Amino acid sequence: MDVIEPLVRHFLGIFFLMIGLQFSSRSIGLFRRMGFSHINYGARGAASWWHRHTFNVFRALILAVCLTRIFVDIDDWLGVFDALYQWPVLLLGLALMLVSYTSVNYLQAFMHEEWRSGIDPRQDKRTLITCGPFEKSRNPLFLAVMTGQWGFFLALPSVFSLVCLVVGMLVVSRQAREEEKDLLQKFGEAYEQYRARVPRWF
Repeated sequence: MDVIEPLVRHFLGIFFLMIGLQFSSRSIGLFRRMGFSHINYGARGAASWWHRHTFNVFRALILAVCLTRIFVDIDDWLGVFDALYQWPVLLLGLALMLVSYTSVNYLQAFMHEEWRSGIDPRQDKRTLITCGPFEKSRNPLFLAVMTGQWGFFLALPSVFSLVCLVVGMLVVSRQAREEEKDLLQKFGEAYEQYRARVPRWF
């Protein structure tokens, strides 16, 4: 534990910092190349708009907490669960976060030009992807994100990360439903047939 705990503590701070830098640089690069943003908030006050802002607030909180923990011991404030704060649990969380990171990058690359963050109202000529990972789940990217949310909870088992997990799972689940409504509207019968044969999650 003397070696594992500092390793995981530093990993969390660096991991979320790199996630933020990667997502930002990818989005800026796509905007410069394509001329439009791949990040979509939706109409102000709409469900997807609230989902995006909630996600952003918690993402910023997580980054701030994980970076602070590298330099200052704030675990008492976070409500760490001592029974779970053991090296096998921490390493399992770290492993799940790496699986999530790898899966998210793979799936975004697989989607290629179809990848968007949020619902893009301008994407009228989009292609419905039903092959590869999308043959087993209608929302494999969201599954990968939720895997990372579970990983974070296990890598920092606490009241703070539990709240993040519950809110994160709720937001992702609600956003999946909103995006499926949009796909049904855009693709009609083709999406209805896809939805009939492929489950939302597993």
